[in-house]
Amino acid sequence: MRELDVIIAEYELLKKAGTASVLATVVHVEGSSYRRAGARMLVDEFGNITGAISGGCLEGDALRKALLALHRQKNKLVTYDTSDEDDAIIGAQLGCNGVIQVLFEPLDYEYKQNSCELLKTLINRKDPVAIVVQFNLNRSKDQPGTILLIEENSNYIGKEQEEEFIDLMLERAQISLKSNKPHFAEVSVKGETQHVFIQNYQPPVKLILIGAGNDAQILAQQAEMVGWDVTVVDGRPSHANKERFKSSCQVIISKPEETLRNIEIDSRSCLVLMSHNYNYDLSVLKLVLTDDRIPYIGILGPKKKYEKMLDDLEKEGFELKFEVLNKIHAPVGLEIGAETPAEIGLSILSEIQSVLTGNSARPLREKAAPIHEKKDNQFKQIQV
Repeated sequence: MRELDVIIAEYELLKKAGTASVLATVVHVEGSSYRRAGARMLVDEFGNITGAISGGCLEGDALRKALLALHRQKNKLVTYDTSDEDDAIIGAQLGCNGVIQVLFEPLDYEYKQNSCELLKTLINRKDPVAIVVQFNLNRSKDQPGTILLIEENSNYIGKEQEEEFIDLMLERAQISLKSNKPHFAEVSVKGETQHVFIQNYQPPVKLILIGAGNDAQILAQQAEMVGWDVTVVDGRPSHANKERFKSSCQVIISKPEETLRNIEIDSRSCLVLMSHNYNYDLSVLKLVLTDDRIPYIGILGPKKKYEKMLDDLEKEGFELKFEVLNKIHAPVGLEIGAETPAEIGLSILSEIQSVLTGNSARPLREKAAPIHEKKDNQFKQIQV
């Protein structure tokens, strides 16, 4: 389950119990930080925390700030400078060397568009959505908070705003959605300056495992731990059943040629062929090979197996263009010396993550530039 899902589930429990709570959101980071803008945590009136805004170094003070915001019933922006070695509040020499802006929003359960109510609508969405969070680096000013959710077709829901501001947010949200990157803006409206963080919310990765063997059991568990939606397909009822896959993943018993009948494919759908049955894997490969929406197809097994598959496909008249072959990863996974099913699963998940994010998967110590691109964190100045 993803972090946002866990936060919303806890929010629902707190709301039902009438226990007051605050949502904390990282809205901007300058420099290095364990978590980036968009990280969230929920704090209840008893000091219980769900989610995280750092690796643990900020949570103690953030808890106190959250309870203060709750007491005052007013949104509050707090700046943490982890590069300040003399800052006794968050601990000296943390090593992050970043300036982190965190927005605290007390939640009014009677208000149907409070921040968590808006975020709750994201849970079952299948398409990307831009989350607009409005704040002000001048902390004496009002801090509006999470105000809008904007879809790719420019439909939106949220708190009432001036028409000029809405139009600007629609424009900026499309920039974020098309680039698949966060967007930051400093907006001047009628002489008043506001800052905006637009988060590109992506629906969960859909991992479709063709095969329900013991290795698929472990891979399914690992994928669910990182918040992916998992579907397992196999023709054997003895393997494809909820006794073996007890988590939330979907389990389908199917002939290979009927695999996709009950699966909705989209641009976040990744397949791993691991049935340990050559003909079953090949039959499914034929179904998905030319589906342009699928970004990743992994094939478990030696390279000779994949070469035989290519030969058989060519004999049957399949046109194997570069863009088709480029999304096939065979043998599946990164070369990390994996031997056990759990290690192989780690190798596979890491490769899928690198493909979806467009990263090289090389060691970070070989990267001369900062881990996160600084240009993505710059405020774009806009006059309305």
